[in-house]
Amino acid sequence: MNDALLSDPCVPTRAESLDPPVQRRDHERADATLAMHAQAGAEDSYLQRLQPFLKPGAAVRGGAFPEARINTFTTGMRANAHYFSHPKWMDDWLVSVHRYPELRERWLSVVGSLDDKVLVDVGCGPGNLLAALGGKPKIAIGVDIAPGSLERAAGVGYLPLRADAHDMPLRSGIADVVAINGSLHHLDDMRRALVEASRLVRPGGLLILDHDPQRSAWNFRGIALLLWRLRLPIYRWLRRGGHTAADDEQVWALATELHHRPGDGLTRELVHTTLRPLGFDIAIYPHSHYVGKDVLDGVMGRPPLKIRLAQRLSGIDPRSAEAALSLFVVARRRTL
Repeated sequence: MNDALLSDPCVPTRAESLDPPVQRRDHERADATLAMHAQAGAEDSYLQRLQPFLKPGAAVRGGAFPEARINTFTTGMRANAHYFSHPKWMDDWLVSVHRYPELRERWLSVVGSLDDKVLVDVGCGPGNLLAALGGKPKIAIGVDIAPGSLERAAGVGYLPLRADAHDMPLRSGIADVVAINGSLHHLDDMRRALVEASRLVRPGGLLILDHDPQRSAWNFRGIALLLWRLRLPIYRWLRRGGHTAADDEQVWALATELHHRPGDGLTRELVHTTLRPLGFDIAIYPHSHYVGKDVLDGVMGRPPLKIRLAQRLSGIDPRSAEAALSLFVVARRRTL
């Protein structure tokens, strides 16, 4: 019996006949009280489970999920917090984005099972990566700026943490695997975020990047660049382009794509110059997404036809490694 119900004056203290509407209201109040206590218990549990992984003195408060102090909330962060909290968009995202079987095969070919490992997923969104990979990590800490995403990620199995990916409250060297899956290009400073993520990797552990746009593949020029810019009003007119018209989804989605535009994106140079001095051995595998473990043998797949045409018009060979849409980065911290 819930002690709160015993002291509730609206709950009868002795058996008596109640009209059906009164009984229904009492049941609803009881359900709400139980739900409130369950939610409070979950919130306390999140923060308690996170404590061993926090920096000493880290400013993290409880709530619906643990939340670190964010000193500077940028325009890009606001866009990400809004877009990745929208319930309809994130329900769709969790079901359909980065859930293809080749991703699972590609990641597990280098990570192995996640069972009993400490995973930190930077920019976890609504939980797609763990949902795709499966397994039973010792703990999976999902870091994101968007409350709506963190709520869904908790349902997948993440311990949710709202924090700035450039300045996380987590201790160094805690993780067997740090994942940045399609989120680095959403962050204001990719190099700084990469340094911060690398700090969390234990000796012998892995930092894995995937699904961030490779700059050379999207470096459209001339008529291809003009067509790229014209695509948005055309998509809006046709109501296509992967976004719904409701609530200006396309506008908000584009506002989050801080480094996904011609002339911007992830480069091999950024990865190597950032991670090598920090003690990582690095392997980079270019791919165009629907490639499994064969990516380790140099299989890249092909970009979609419209991208290949734009690349041709820009002087980019669609068959080259530079034309691959993303870079699968596997960086292992050297042991001492």
